[in-house]
Amino acid sequence: MRDFKGQKSLALCPSTPNCVSTAEEANDPKHYIPQWSYGKKSKADAMADLVAAVSQAKVEGFTPTLITQEGDYLYAEFESGLFGFVDDAEFLLRDNGECEYRSASRIGESDGDANRKRIRALRKFLEPRGWKSIGFV
Repeated sequence: MRDFKGQKSLALCPSTPNCVSTAEEANDPKHYIPQWSYGKKSKADAMADLVAAVSQAKVEGFTPTLITQEGDYLYAEFESGLFGFVDDAEFLLRDNGECEYRSASRIGESDGDANRKRIRALRKFLEPRGWKSIGFV
Protein backbone atom coordinates (compact mmCIF):
# COMPACT_ATOMS: atom_id res chain seq x y z
CA MET A 1 0.00 0.00 0.00
CA ARG A 2 1.15 3.51 -0.76
CA ASP A 3 0.43 6.59 1.32
CA PHE A 4 0.52 9.92 -0.50
CA LYS A 5 0.16 12.67 2.09
CA GLY A 6 -2.48 10.75 4.01
CA GLN A 7 -4.25 9.37 0.92
CA LYS A 8 -3.87 5.60 0.82
CA SER A 9 -3.73 3.78 -2.51
CA LEU A 10 -2.74 0.41 -3.88
CA ALA A 11 0.22 -0.18 -6.17
CA LEU A 12 -0.33 -0.22 -9.92
CA CYS A 13 0.05 -3.38 -11.98
CA PRO A 14 3.27 -4.16 -13.86
CA SER A 15 3.11 -4.33 -17.65
CA THR A 16 2.70 -8.12 -17.57
CA PRO A 17 -0.83 -9.55 -17.93
CA ASN A 18 -0.74 -11.44 -14.60
CA CYS A 19 -2.30 -8.71 -12.45
CA VAL A 20 -5.75 -7.20 -11.88
CA SER A 21 -6.49 -4.05 -9.92
CA THR A 22 -9.18 -1.50 -9.22
CA ALA A 23 -6.51 1.22 -9.47
CA GLU A 24 -5.99 0.74 -13.21
CA GLU A 25 -9.17 2.27 -14.62
CA ALA A 26 -7.59 5.42 -16.05
CA ASN A 27 -4.13 4.03 -16.70
CA ASP A 28 -4.52 0.52 -18.04
CA PRO A 29 -7.93 -0.90 -18.97
CA LYS A 30 -6.54 -4.42 -19.65
CA HIS A 31 -5.69 -4.78 -15.95
CA TYR A 32 -8.75 -2.95 -14.60
CA ILE A 33 -11.40 -4.75 -12.60
CA PRO A 34 -14.28 -2.94 -10.82
CA GLN A 35 -14.41 -2.13 -7.13
CA TRP A 36 -16.75 -3.87 -4.75
CA SER A 37 -19.31 -2.20 -2.54
CA TYR A 38 -19.67 -3.48 1.01
CA GLY A 39 -22.72 -1.26 1.43
CA LYS A 40 -23.65 0.18 4.78
CA LYS A 41 -21.64 -2.28 6.85
CA SER A 42 -19.10 -0.95 9.28
CA LYS A 43 -15.48 -1.26 8.18
CA ALA A 44 -14.95 -3.78 11.00
CA ASP A 45 -17.77 -5.99 9.67
CA ALA A 46 -16.55 -5.59 6.09
CA MET A 47 -13.01 -6.53 7.17
CA ALA A 48 -14.35 -9.62 8.95
CA ASP A 49 -16.09 -10.61 5.70
CA LEU A 50 -12.86 -10.09 3.73
CA VAL A 51 -10.76 -12.08 6.18
CA ALA A 52 -13.25 -14.96 5.98
CA ALA A 53 -13.29 -14.80 2.17
CA VAL A 54 -9.52 -14.71 1.79
CA SER A 55 -8.94 -17.40 4.41
CA GLN A 56 -11.09 -19.93 2.52
CA ALA A 57 -10.02 -18.96 -1.01
CA LYS A 58 -8.00 -21.87 -2.35
CA VAL A 59 -8.37 -21.09 -6.05
CA GLU A 60 -6.26 -22.78 -8.75
CA GLY A 61 -4.34 -24.68 -6.05
CA PHE A 62 -3.07 -21.54 -4.31
CA THR A 63 -3.16 -21.52 -0.51
CA PRO A 64 -3.82 -18.18 1.22
CA THR A 65 -1.83 -16.76 4.13
CA LEU A 66 -2.94 -13.55 5.84
CA ILE A 67 0.13 -11.33 6.29
CA THR A 68 -1.12 -7.89 7.38
CA GLN A 69 -4.45 -6.71 8.70
CA GLU A 70 -4.39 -3.09 9.83
CA GLY A 71 -7.60 -1.09 10.15
CA ASP A 72 -8.93 -0.71 6.63
CA TYR A 73 -6.12 -2.66 4.89
CA LEU A 74 -5.62 -6.40 4.32
CA TYR A 75 -2.63 -8.05 2.62
CA ALA A 76 -2.41 -11.75 1.84
CA GLU A 77 -0.09 -14.07 -0.05
CA PHE A 78 -1.32 -17.00 -2.13
CA GLU A 79 1.20 -19.80 -2.71
CA SER A 80 0.80 -22.44 -5.40
CA GLY A 81 1.12 -25.99 -4.19
CA LEU A 82 2.74 -27.25 -7.36
CA PHE A 83 5.62 -24.84 -7.99
CA GLY A 84 5.61 -22.62 -4.91
CA PHE A 85 4.83 -19.43 -6.87
CA VAL A 86 3.53 -16.61 -4.68
CA ASP A 87 0.87 -14.08 -5.65
CA ASP A 88 0.12 -10.95 -3.64
CA ALA A 89 -3.37 -9.66 -2.92
CA GLU A 90 -4.24 -6.49 -1.08
CA PHE A 91 -7.53 -4.89 -0.16
CA LEU A 92 -8.38 -1.37 0.99
CA LEU A 93 -11.73 -0.40 2.49
CA ARG A 94 -12.84 3.15 1.72
CA ASP A 95 -15.13 5.35 3.82
CA ASN A 96 -17.67 5.48 0.97
CA GLY A 97 -18.46 1.75 1.31
CA GLU A 98 -16.18 0.63 -1.51
CA CYS A 99 -13.37 -1.90 -1.46
CA GLU A 100 -10.38 -1.50 -3.73
CA TYR A 101 -8.13 -4.47 -4.41
CA ARG A 102 -5.14 -5.73 -6.34
CA SER A 103 -4.06 -9.30 -7.07
CA ALA A 104 -0.75 -9.89 -8.83
CA SER A 105 1.79 -12.60 -9.56
CA ARG A 106 5.29 -11.84 -8.35
CA ILE A 107 7.10 -13.44 -11.28
CA GLY A 108 6.47 -14.53 -14.84
CA GLU A 109 4.26 -13.30 -17.62
CA SER A 110 1.21 -15.54 -17.60
CA ASP A 111 -0.82 -16.76 -14.67
CA GLY A 112 -3.55 -18.68 -16.51
CA ASP A 113 -5.94 -16.01 -15.23
CA ALA A 114 -5.35 -17.20 -11.63
CA ASN A 115 -5.56 -13.65 -10.27
CA ARG A 116 -8.82 -12.92 -12.10
CA LYS A 117 -10.27 -16.26 -10.98
CA ARG A 118 -9.22 -15.54 -7.39
CA ILE A 119 -10.96 -12.17 -7.38
CA ARG A 120 -14.08 -13.72 -8.94
CA ALA A 121 -14.15 -16.45 -6.27
CA LEU A 122 -13.77 -13.87 -3.50
CA ARG A 123 -16.59 -11.78 -4.96
CA LYS A 124 -18.86 -14.82 -5.16
CA PHE A 125 -18.09 -15.61 -1.51
CA LEU A 126 -18.91 -12.02 -0.50
CA GLU A 127 -22.10 -11.54 -2.56
CA PRO A 128 -24.38 -13.52 -0.17
CA ARG A 129 -23.04 -11.25 2.59
CA GLY A 130 -24.39 -8.17 0.80
CA TRP A 131 -21.33 -7.18 -1.24
CA LYS A 132 -21.73 -6.10 -4.88
CA SER A 133 -19.47 -5.49 -7.83
CA ILE A 134 -19.51 -1.89 -9.07
CA GLY A 135 -19.65 -2.21 -12.83
CA PHE A 136 -19.19 -5.28 -14.97
CA VAL A 137 -18.61 -8.75 -13.57
